[in-house]
Amino acid sequence: MSKPRILVVEDESDIRRFIRLSLEREDMTVFEAADASQGRIESASRQPELLIIDLGLPDGDGKDLIRQLRGWSSAPVLVLSARDREEEKVEALNAGADDFLTKPFGVPELIARVRAQLRRASIVTSGGPASSIVRFGDISVDLATYEVIRAGEAVHLTPTEFRLLAALIRGYGRVLTHRQLLLDVWGPGYGDRPQYLRVYMGTLRQKLEADPTRPLHLVTELQVGYRLAGLSN
Repeated sequence: MSKPRILVVEDESDIRRFIRLSLEREDMTVFEAADASQGRIESASRQPELLIIDLGLPDGDGKDLIRQLRGWSSAPVLVLSARDREEEKVEALNAGADDFLTKPFGVPELIARVRAQLRRASIVTSGGPASSIVRFGDISVDLATYEVIRAGEAVHLTPTEFRLLAALIRGYGRVLTHRQLLLDVWGPGYGDRPQYLRVYMGTLRQKLEADPTRPLHLVTELQVGYRLAGLSN
């Protein structure tokens, strides 16, 4: 099996070296770029399977680089940034990023985020699961028949609840912003009604999580959106 190819676009050499050494210890091949211009060149020539991009680059905003990459690349993008405002995170995700990590960060979290994105990309590029059934925890969901089973028992979901769950499954591993989910599930005109999400996510957790107050699968990214965790291949 070939090593995953990772491109790190980061202007601080110490951070690039830290990331490179951390990922190389996990048997990954790492390429580096110090600015957006070099990042565009390296991404085109190296064809990385995942990109790690800093938002504060010397020759432009990392969000602009992500938008440009999304014109031709579907490789997962993990954003690194010292900017911790929720608006920055939402803008990066809406630009096409898949996940974000706020500086400073630890090696275990970095590795976990990278591996999660590589797993998701593998599922997508292989055409997804062989059948319409997906599983996470003790839950199985049949996307064709709309059947949901938890611990061997059928679970009734309303049509809206099922559309929300299906949207999370389609975006597995990604942080999906409130606006992305609202437009996907409810359609145009609902992008600024996050209260809809709170209500329906609450009912989904009541039906699917062992402890709805501490969800393991329907995970909140505070003030940004939600992600589905723990999907089985």
